[in-house]
Amino acid sequence: MKAEKIRGIDVADLTRQVQDAHEQLFRIRFQMGMGQSEGLKKYRALRKDRARMLTVLKEKGVTVVAPAATPAKGLAVRKPVAKKKRGLRGLFGRKK
Repeated sequence: MKAEKIRGIDVADLTRQVQDAHEQLFRIRFQMGMGQSEGLKKYRALRKDRARMLTVLKEKGVTVVAPAATPAKGLAVRKPVAKKKRGLRGLFGRKK
């Protein structure tokens, strides 16, 4: 989509399109990770279109916050594991 065409769209529709593009990017990225989709060109084009939309919104003085990634219900959230202290030998390797 051209920037001139994007500038003609009103703010409410543009924010909705940015959110839709964000969701589509997530789906395409997930499919590519699973090896189901070979849509790299589509992914890149969608990313550029989304960037153009965000640029136009910024020019108009509107800030858009991308929806936060939340884990799905029923999935366990992994807690961070504390690193084990290894001392000086762990830093410099073992003596032989």
